Amino acid sequence: MGNTGVLISPRYFGIRVVDAATGRGVPLVELRTTNDVAYITDSAGWIAYDEPGLMGTKIWFAIKSHGYEYPKDGFGYSGVALIPKPGEAATIKLPRKNIAERLYRVTGQGIYRDSQLLGKPVPKGIAQINGRVMGQDSVLVALYKGKLHWFWGDTSRPEYPLGQFGTAGATSDPRDNPDEAIRLRYFVDEKTGFSRPMFPSPKGPGPVWITGLAVIEGGSKLVCLYSRMKDLGTCVERGLAVFNDAKACFEPVAEFDPKQPEPLTGHPFLHDGWLYGTYEGGAPKPCVRVKPTLAAMKNLKSYDHFTEPKLSLKDAKTGDLISNHGGSVFWNAYRQRWVMILLEKLGKSSNVGEVWYAEAKDLSGPWDKAVKIVTHDKMDFYNVTQHPYFDRGRYLYFEGTYVNTFSGNPEATPRYNYNQILYRLDLEEKRLRV
Repeated sequence: MGNTGVLISPRYFGIRVVDAATGRGVPLVELRTTNDVAYITDSAGWIAYDEPGLMGTKIWFAIKSHGYEYPKDGFGYSGVALIPKPGEAATIKLPRKNIAERLYRVTGQGIYRDSQLLGKPVPKGIAQINGRVMGQDSVLVALYKGKLHWFWGDTSRPEYPLGQFGTAGATSDPRDNPDEAIRLRYFVDEKTGFSRPMFPSPKGPGPVWITGLAVIEGGSKLVCLYSRMKDLGTCVERGLAVFNDAKACFEPVAEFDPKQPEPLTGHPFLHDGWLYGTYEGGAPKPCVRVKPTLAAMKNLKSYDHFTEPKLSLKDAKTGDLISNHGGSVFWNAYRQRWVMILLEKLGKSSNVGEVWYAEAKDLSGPWDKAVKIVTHDKMDFYNVTQHPYFDRGRYLYFEGTYVNTFSGNPEATPRYNYNQILYRLDLEEKRLRV
């Protein structure tokens, strides 16, 4: 490992970290010097290095990244020594332990910051800040009237620590190649340019969170279940809302008892004339269904709870029981199976940061064995979901929210924290076979 001599921006020394197996740039890799200055790769795997007093001299960089591991030397250190020279670059090939491959950050500022500083090409249509969004929590996506409609929870901004809490939204072209980029077009406030609430007229204060996003009525309506919260555990308003195409926002059409759980949650899908979803802690195993009509979804008696909301998955290698904490289930044409992407609660590496894969011939299962595909060391990666509209033959795509809130890590990762990260899973990977 050493300098490659590739000429780039005359000011910076470029360091690129690539996946040793695929050659693709690896996001979220930390390089740390002996005086504890940390640099984090951008979504193309680049770091733009410019440190007065250290240019032209040999510098040690310790290497660390979730699900990747650089070989250790005789003293147990993982890293490389480089001589940073302006206008030159070096490449580090990083072995991957994760089965799934980290692709890029989907939301937030500076997704390709270092690439831009180095004068390297970045995906077309990706701005260094989009919708003035700095961070976003938990994604729900549906293909509606020819566009992917994306919605998130609490959304932060540059101007102040408090952002907007009325659900953020955006659209993208489903023809975007997920290996390259997802080009989000935010619904923004015309005056500020910042992401605007999708619930513009709540009855009172408090964040508005949604779940159960679905397209019904033969594709003519986009609906969701919503909750207005007093705090993390107290709901004061709950109901069903329909997306108003002309106003580009959700409008409540039915209210339910806020003391009772939503009648349908998670990431629903249509199957055999029904809309399937999850219910009160049962995610990701589908355990409730309703006819995909507005009339049926308004009527709580129309929801059919057809199985107990429990899941008994075990690690395919060790036989240890996996405590589930959400995820999604969708049909995968390549595998000809129902595929589950599952988040583990209280995992070995993190509280809610380890992701598992399982599959079954029938929707009802048996869901009995799973393989770990992603781990995050003492960091969260929660509310994970597949993106079935991106399925490309042997490749499956999923994303989640990366943050340090629940796993005991006091350090937030600059730019990445509280944002969405996309992964790709090769379904031909031998380690998936259980």
